[in-house]
Amino acid sequence: MSLEGLRVMGIDPGLTRCGLSMVQAGRGRQIIPVAVGVVRTPSSAELAERLLRISNAVGDWMDEYKPDVVAMERIFERGNVSTVMHTAHAVGVMVLAAAERGIPVHEYTPSEVKKAISGNGRADKKQMTNMITRILGLGEPPKPADAADALAIAVCHCWRAPLIARAEASARLGAWG
Repeated sequence: MSLEGLRVMGIDPGLTRCGLSMVQAGRGRQIIPVAVGVVRTPSSAELAERLLRISNAVGDWMDEYKPDVVAMERIFERGNVSTVMHTAHAVGVMVLAAAERGIPVHEYTPSEVKKAISGNGRADKKQMTNMITRILGLGEPPKPADAADALAIAVCHCWRAPLIARAEASARLGAWG
């Protein structure tokens, strides 16, 4: 099943720094980078203001680049409940922005992304940045790490999308059987 032309928005969610990327699936495993960036919000701003800034930036990207799907990192408990809660708020506004535009959202754990990109579910940030730079044929590594992570999440989805599409098609056929 070819997904050539599929446009994927990758998001590395965060309240202070949120990595955003846009890639397009090419032939086979080829991925074409379209855009990459980071939304920053000052920690001194009120939570509502920070969430509004993130929502507006993500919505602007969706409106400009017209992704077919959004892929984002699934939140996991890192030991700091406050950080997880703030990130969860940010994820909520990003998922809402996608839902308002009818764009499906897929989530991946950090280890799923690392395994898809490097073959090692425990790869470090440097390994991941080096691999995503090579995979996309970039002249220099994307910075900061949040931008590289957003690209890795988008590439992960491109490579997993055919399997997801087959599973969804199989589930639909099973419902008719």
